[in-house]
Amino acid sequence: MNEIIPIACDHAGFELKEKVKEFLASKNIEAKDFGTFSNDSVDYPDFAHKVGSAVNRGDYKRGIVICGSGNGVQMTVNKYPNVRCALCWNEEIAQLGRQHNDANIVSLPARFIPEDLALKIVDIFLSTPFEGGRHQRRVEKINKLLV
Repeated sequence: MNEIIPIACDHAGFELKEKVKEFLASKNIEAKDFGTFSNDSVDYPDFAHKVGSAVNRGDYKRGIVICGSGNGVQMTVNKYPNVRCALCWNEEIAQLGRQHNDANIVSLPARFIPEDLALKIVDIFLSTPFEGGRHQRRVEKINKLLV
């Protein structure tokens, strides 16, 4: 296995996380599982922070987070300055998140998309390159605070 992808979820995303891990393994990609490890109720930030922190430090190139709506885990990981997490509910959003925003974490809304679509989104997220060019300038402005 070449690449390692950190992955985390809350209880609502547990079953989908397990399917995503199987999908990654079929692509020869190892999943570094930061939990949760069951569908027992948990607090999503406890797990999302682990992926956000690891990608922020540069330990991993990209990551995957999953919760019921995808919002909570996305908000959590986007607190890190080197993280650009895209909440993706269809294939085009995943593609644009990579091409235009250089997203390095994908957030999946487990309660709102079917498993087959989630796996397509992950595949697109992993295989779509960042276009750079005019988008690079815009990405560089994301962490520029205007207060």
